[in-house]
Amino acid sequence: MSKSDYYDLLGASKGASADELKKAYRKKAKELHPDRNSDNPNAEAQFKEINEAYDVLKDPEKKAAYDRYGHAAFEGGMGGGGGRPGGGFGGGGPGDFGSAFSDVFDDLFGDFMGGQRGGGGRQRASRGADLRYNLRITLEDAFAGMQKTINVPTSVQCGECEGSGAEGGAEPTTCPTCSGMGKVRATQGFFTVERTCPTCSGLGQIIKNPCKSCGGNGRVQKERALSVNIPAGVETGTRIRLAGEGEAGMRGGPPGDLYIFIEVEEHKIFEREGSELHCRVPVSMTSAALGGDIEVPTIDGGRSRVKIPSGSQSGRQMRLRGKGMPALRGGGTGDMFIELAVETPVNLTSRQKEILREFEGLAEDNNPESSSFFSSVKGFWDSMKG
Repeated sequence: MSKSDYYDLLGASKGASADELKKAYRKKAKELHPDRNSDNPNAEAQFKEINEAYDVLKDPEKKAAYDRYGHAAFEGGMGGGGGRPGGGFGGGGPGDFGSAFSDVFDDLFGDFMGGQRGGGGRQRASRGADLRYNLRITLEDAFAGMQKTINVPTSVQCGECEGSGAEGGAEPTTCPTCSGMGKVRATQGFFTVERTCPTCSGLGQIIKNPCKSCGGNGRVQKERALSVNIPAGVETGTRIRLAGEGEAGMRGGPPGDLYIFIEVEEHKIFEREGSELHCRVPVSMTSAALGGDIEVPTIDGGRSRVKIPSGSQSGRQMRLRGKGMPALRGGGTGDMFIELAVETPVNLTSRQKEILREFEGLAEDNNPESSSFFSSVKGFWDSMKG
């Protein structure tokens, strides 16, 4: 099955800039996050697809290779890192058929023509799986950064057998079926085909007296409390890697990694766009007409005074420099933009209505925009009559 185009996955054009790609990714990440799509069984797979796409397109070198060769640019080096998220860049280069065929050939024919694949010792201890933890934080936490303790259910090394899987910590013995190779061979005509050993499941060793605590697996299920440093400026989709904090390896193998995916909750007052914050502030019709000062909140919990020019209209924006979000890993702080929303009064008393009608009778050139609009409308109607 062919892979989807990375640009199509993000909803971006091929000529999109780095900022446009970032905005497209953020939008898709919010839309497809598994926590928001519990009723969609394909949400996690789709979320992984857009993460893979953005991981390539945000890197200029990877993007250039993808734009030229498409998915073939990474067939030898992307996304195959033993279950690790992200993969890497490199390998045999675009269209490296020889490298790909070599892997397939080794899997099928093993030691044919004298070559050995793997070796028995490599199969005895296997690396633990990587784990994923979804962490939701507030916008305030993303602004200030935080130290967070999380509880992660995972597999840890068995303390009774010290990860060996054998009772009393005894050493496993060599599998008699495969002689420690982890594979068995069967001759089919001219070829010798290798398969995973059914006795030891490819480990090359068996345990005669399994540990009672872990049943011979060398690891047990346990919930671990981990302290995580969340840096200031994180966004939805930010990934934090904790090396060696994943699932314990089999038979004393190295542990996997833990990947923490950040989701920043939407805020009631502020709307975030990268390092910028936007705040929509309602003002009365009188304040907008006469001008004045108002107090607006800032993300750090403080207040800032903003001067409203007289005659301000809805949609007018004012910038507060340095009052936005910090950039991740340094790079300064963004700005906050105040957008005015002029509010029309409701539930007027008889006296208030009387005053407004009096004001309307006195108003001559106070509404230039509406005067210009209706003048254009009149000209349009006159031209239609002609």
